[in-house]
Amino acid sequence: MTLRRTLSPLDRALSAIESGLVTSLAEAPEAARPSPGDAHPPADLDRPARRHVAGLMRINHAGEVCAQALYRGQAAVARDAATRETLLQAAAEEGDHLAWCAARLRELDSRPSRLNPVWYAGSYALGVAAGLYGDGYNLGFVVETERQVEAHLGEHLERLPAEDARSRAILSQMQADEAEHGEHARAAGAKLLPEPIPRLMQWTSRIMKTLAYRL
Repeated sequence: MTLRRTLSPLDRALSAIESGLVTSLAEAPEAARPSPGDAHPPADLDRPARRHVAGLMRINHAGEVCAQALYRGQAAVARDAATRETLLQAAAEEGDHLAWCAARLRELDSRPSRLNPVWYAGSYALGVAAGLYGDGYNLGFVVETERQVEAHLGEHLERLPAEDARSRAILSQMQADEAEHGEHARAAGAKLLPEPIPRLMQWTSRIMKTLAYRL
């Protein structure tokens, strides 16, 4: 018979710290799915356009770091096993996005945000706080997060150079995946978040996007 070890609070805390360091500082893990951008040849971008695309992809990479942290923080305090599994599955699927964005940044001779550890720590704490309100609001936080991410991906698709089909394919697939994650959370029993939480999330996201574009 195989014995399963029960993790102590210290074990869970150390595991959360390790996950945060790996996600925010280490090389992105290999994606489970091939990048949608691989089907398109790289565009011949001039230097300003290349720098602009790198800024957009850096924002999206930072957003995926935040998503990993949010879902793991929420899962850490989820009361229902099914809710916890939904959150961890969403985090795993977001790993593809993280890898795609990291690969595109390398192609553009750029790098992820230097503030990724800050984004991860703040998002993890926010995820824990959201999860403490109960599983319904926990899932509601997923729905609102995905709604806002889906909207900002739409903005980035409009801001990409027309010839950059490689980045466009990546962001389009990410947008479709985010919508699917939100639908799954609704089906699992998400509750509508009360104001001013959605506006606070938008304000926090705006700060992150402004800084990550440059840093």
